Amino acid sequence: MAAGQKNKDLYRVLGIAPDASPEEIKKSYRRKAREMHPDLDPDNPWAEDAFKELSAAYQILSDPVRRAQYDRGELSAEGRKRRPKKSTETGGKKRGFEGFFRDRSGPDIDGVDVNYSLKVDFLEAARGVERDLKTTNGAKLKVTVPPGTLSGQVLRLKGQGMRGFGEGRNGDALIDVEVAPHPIFHCEGRDIHTEAPVSLENAVLGGKIQVETIDGMVNVKVPENANTGTRLRLKGRGLADGRRKSAERGDHYVTLVITLPKEPDAELKEFIRKRAEDI
Repeated sequence: MAAGQKNKDLYRVLGIAPDASPEEIKKSYRRKAREMHPDLDPDNPWAEDAFKELSAAYQILSDPVRRAQYDRGELSAEGRKRRPKKSTETGGKKRGFEGFFRDRSGPDIDGVDVNYSLKVDFLEAARGVERDLKTTNGAKLKVTVPPGTLSGQVLRLKGQGMRGFGEGRNGDALIDVEVAPHPIFHCEGRDIHTEAPVSLENAVLGGKIQVETIDGMVNVKVPENANTGTRLRLKGRGLADGRRKSAERGDHYVTLVITLPKEPDAELKEFIRKRAEDI
């Protein structure tokens, strides 16, 4: 920046060093814009002016060409070009170039995106749910979590962030969803995996068991001679794709675990003993 420049220091406005990288400039602006937005300090009559000053500084320093002009002293902190003062003599009078440049009208400032976190239960995320979220300015934001939303997925609500100024657009609300683990269901992508107990009788002879899915209890056919580790596929009973409006879903895989009766069964023990002797 040119020595002796009297206008305010845009780097100080943004809270960065003169050699800050473009990434550092953007990061600092987004942080300070969230902190200084007038919506968060409605009783402060100077809050909007301070926010506009911050945004105007960002508009200059985030543009490599305008930043270089500002550093060389060719551009004022208000974004006006600087030219050396000249004078000419006409009829013995000197006329300067005062008023050659006019102040610009208020800048068009885009609103800042705001990040939120939302924790939902596994079944809420699997089936879809609507939740209310308190925003930074105290308002309530209705968030629709689509069926099949996974942990770490970010929902974008356009125009629900910090408001813009002039013709600038409003920022967006970015909702980072955290899905709580479930004691029974385990996901691999869009597929769901569970275990289901099966009696020795059903494992040998075949039969039907009830299995819990995200849609509720369903009857599942167990094939004859099933064993612990046998995996059954319930097509289309997995998760939907929360990022797309599609009816297609993953699958639900049920791994069978053979269980013996809780009470001793004398006939079963005798049968197993005789069979062992015959082998």
